[in-house]
Amino acid sequence: MLVQLSFMTEGGSAVDQAALADLSRRQGVAAPDRSARHHMMKWGKGTLRWERHNEFSTYLWEGPLDRAGSRAADETPFGASFSAPGTVISGVRMEFRDWTAESERLIARFDVDSLCYSMVENGAAAIVTDFRQDGDGLTRVLVLDRGLSASRRGALAQRLLEIETYRTLAMLGLPLAQSLSPRLRRIEDRLAQLTSEMRNEESRNSQKLLDELTGLAAELEADAAASLYRFGASRAYDDIVEERLAVLAEEAVPGYDTWAAFLQRRVAPAMRTCRSVEERQANLSRKLTRATQLLRTWIDVEVEKQNRDLLASMNNRARLQLRLQQTVEGLSVAAVSYYVVGLVGYLAKGVTIAGLTVKPELVTAISVPVVVLAIWLFVRRIRRAHSDDARH
Repeated sequence: MLVQLSFMTEGGSAVDQAALADLSRRQGVAAPDRSARHHMMKWGKGTLRWERHNEFSTYLWEGPLDRAGSRAADETPFGASFSAPGTVISGVRMEFRDWTAESERLIARFDVDSLCYSMVENGAAAIVTDFRQDGDGLTRVLVLDRGLSASRRGALAQRLLEIETYRTLAMLGLPLAQSLSPRLRRIEDRLAQLTSEMRNEESRNSQKLLDELTGLAAELEADAAASLYRFGASRAYDDIVEERLAVLAEEAVPGYDTWAAFLQRRVAPAMRTCRSVEERQANLSRKLTRATQLLRTWIDVEVEKQNRDLLASMNNRARLQLRLQQTVEGLSVAAVSYYVVGLVGYLAKGVTIAGLTVKPELVTAISVPVVVLAIWLFVRRIRRAHSDDARH
């Protein structure tokens, strides 16, 4: 008989190490090294084997059945004193019996609604289970043996244990897929509403729409990142189950399901659901990216229009400033010329007082065009000098 329990190791290897240390202490043997990934010790009339995997660990007890075909409650290590290292994900109780008329009658103890019964090893053995848990929470498996060698029995037991363990692990992705599906539906519906609003140019608020699209994309990517490992692991576990079923090479017993046919009906829909959610996430991510890019393009076009209008306004202001500057320069030339001509007039009057016969009015009149031209040339020269400095 084999009894195997599988536990998720969310707490890390330290929790496994503590459980193994407790079991080793009870048997009076040394605990395994912290870096060990497998360990074996004697337990009662049988042997306890421990193995650490990526995200779970297995505890397998193997021992003989008694004459009554049962076991004592204290023979296995999984009693009330056993400290579970994590959440139990699967438990299997497997019995190897000689194929006799008496042992064949044990098939009647399984649930007929989910009974799987098939021949393996070229007819040298039969495997029976209903994939239901007994009172101890273990999935019962019965192997009827017609003369398998010890190595063939070991290989068959390992495949059957792996099928049940990895089948359970593969199904861990289904609850996550079911929880993500309504959220994906909500994001899809909201994306449809936003793209409809994007088409209405009159009431379109590009910045608000962009904020909502960015929020939806962030929510989607967070969900995708959180589910990436679980969905990938479910696919890998499902592939292992299919490989083990293929190696079994079952032969159907008339009137009963094979393990492969039963699991195809039960596990395949769950895997399709996980793949469907993954594909919806990928497609929705691409749609959100396209919608965001389109909206950004519209925003860029609007910004370019605003920049064009701003540049046109700046050009108009520059032209107005230039005209104002030219006007101011003309007024400045007139004002300065007026004062300079006035100074010339005062100078002409002073010369007359000194005894020279000069008409101040005539001198003032003659100086007007000369002064205006000189002042205009002087102002023009200053403006050109400033223009050259600006270009440099």
